[in-house]
Amino acid sequence: MDKFFGLDQAGKADEGVELLTTVHDEVEKNLLCGILEEEEIPFLVKDRGSGEAVRILTGFSMFGCDIYVPEALLEQATELLDAYRNGEVLDEEALLEYGEDEEEGGV
Repeated sequence: MDKFFGLDQAGKADEGVELLTTVHDEVEKNLLCGILEEEEIPFLVKDRGSGEAVRILTGFSMFGCDIYVPEALLEQATELLDAYRNGEVLDEEALLEYGEDEEEGGV
């Protein structure tokens, strides 16, 4: 049924951004957005299908939503997402490595 309504694929996004993940739970969406905000990684959240209208009517969307981040920050965001989902804590040293890589690479 999802394929019929086009809900099985991520929607089109702007150039320069990549899909980080798709979530179907409002709590997980808010947690991931909070993690990205804390690490100052810009992100874009797009509801699938008519999810935006459903969210207005019911307070949540059963269609899920896609979270996008800039291409240059996809690796860092993916590592943060993996650490969150695996229950790991990233230390300051690991997070600082990204800043050094950006300065060296000119990202």
